[in-house]
Amino acid sequence: MTVETIPNVRPRRLSKDEIEANFADLHPPLLRAEALIEADRCYFCYDAPCTTACPTGIDIPGFIQKIRSDNIRGSAQTIFRENIMGGMCARVCPTEVLCEEACVRNTHEEKPVEIGLLQRYATDPVIDAGTQLFARAPSSGKKVAVVGGGPAGLSCAHRLAVLGHDVVIFNRDKKPGGLNEYGIAAYKTVDDFAQIEIDYILSVGGIDVKHRVTLGEDVQLSELLRDFDAVFLGIGLGQSNNLGIDGEDKEGVINAIDYIAELRQADDKSRLPIGKTVVVIGGGMTAIDIAVQSRHLGAQQVHMVYRRGPEKMSASVFEQALAQTSGVTIHHRAPPKQILGDDHVTGVEFETDEGKFVLYADMVFKAIGQQMKGIGDLDMDNGRLVVNDGHRTSHETVWAGGDCVVGGDDLTVSAVQHGKVAAIDIDRHLRAQ
Repeated sequence: MTVETIPNVRPRRLSKDEIEANFADLHPPLLRAEALIEADRCYFCYDAPCTTACPTGIDIPGFIQKIRSDNIRGSAQTIFRENIMGGMCARVCPTEVLCEEACVRNTHEEKPVEIGLLQRYATDPVIDAGTQLFARAPSSGKKVAVVGGGPAGLSCAHRLAVLGHDVVIFNRDKKPGGLNEYGIAAYKTVDDFAQIEIDYILSVGGIDVKHRVTLGEDVQLSELLRDFDAVFLGIGLGQSNNLGIDGEDKEGVINAIDYIAELRQADDKSRLPIGKTVVVIGGGMTAIDIAVQSRHLGAQQVHMVYRRGPEKMSASVFEQALAQTSGVTIHHRAPPKQILGDDHVTGVEFETDEGKFVLYADMVFKAIGQQMKGIGDLDMDNGRLVVNDGHRTSHETVWAGGDCVVGGDDLTVSAVQHGKVAAIDIDRHLRAQ
C-alpha cells in the first residue's frame, strides 16, 4: 500500500493572538457573586458522598460552608489540610467522575455543585497572597530524601516539613512540578500557576530542592539510604511506550508527552511546528491533551485512534467530549499496524474487524502510556513498585507514591494522597526509632 503526499509541518498556522485565545483558561474562575450562588446549592450532606469520592478526603461541605460565610482563609485551610495541591487539583481533577459525579444534585434534572470551581475560588486568593496556613513542628533532627519533584514528592515533602523533619527533594528536571509543569494541557493551568503553587508549598520551610538530579545516574539509591533516615520515591514512569510496529522511527512520529512538555515551556506557542493533518494514537488523558492542543495550534484535521472500544478509554467522558467539540475525530477498535512513508511519516495503517484503512498524516503522536525501569532490589509488579497501605516498599526505609507504584492512576489528586499517606507513615517510623 503506497501513500503519495507531501509532509506539511510548519509553525504559525495561526497567529500568536489566535493561539493565545485558544489556550486561554479552560474554566475561568468564579466571581464572588457566582461563588456564593453556587455554594448555596450545596445540601451539606452528612457523610457527604462527594467527600468519600475525593481521593484526598477533603471535607467538601465544610469548605463550601466557609465560602458561604466569606471565610476564604478557613475554606482554603480545610482544603489544604488534606490536599496541599488543592489549587492545581481544582484545575485538573476529573471532578466529573469523582466528587461532582457523587454529588446528590447530579441528576437528569440538575447539574452537580461546581465543586472544582469553588475549590479554586477558595485556594487561589490564599496562594496568590502567599498566606502561610501551616507552622512547622519543632525539629525532629531527621532527614528525608524525596526523589521526584512532582505531585507525590511535593505532597510528601510538605507534610514531612510540617511535621518537623528536614527534606531534600532530588528533582530530575529544570523546574519542579513533574507532570503538573511539563505534562498537562496548557489551557488547564495558565499564567505559570504550577510554579506559583510550588513556591507556596515550599514557603513552609525545611525543604531544599536540588534540580537536574536523576536517580540511577547522578545519585544512587544506596547513597540516599546511607545519608538519609528515610527515602520517598515519587519518580513517575518517565519512559514512553513504543508502538512496536514498522515505521515507528520515521521523522514526524513523536512521543506526545515530549511535545506537550515543549509546548508548556514555549514562550511563543505559535513558533511550534504542527502538521496540517495529525494522527494521535492512544485513548487516555495525554492523547486527549495532545489532540486538542494540536487543533488549538492550527492543525486542520486531527484524528485520535484507540485500539479498544470507548468504554475502555481512560480519558473521562468530559475529556472525550472536549476533544470532539474541539474538532477531533475519535476512532475506536483500530490498532495501528504500520507507519507509512519514506523518511517522513505520511500516514498510518490501521486494522479493524472490517478490514484495513489508512489515515494520512503529516505528524503522528504516540500517547500509549509510559513505563519505569526497575530500582535496585525493590519488589515490582507489572513494571511498578509494590507498596503497602502506608506506601512503604519492600525496603524498610523506602516509601513510594504516584504513577510509579501499583495502583497509580495518572491523577494529580491520587499522587498527592500517596505522598501524604507516605509522609504520615514515615513520620511514625522515624519517631518510633
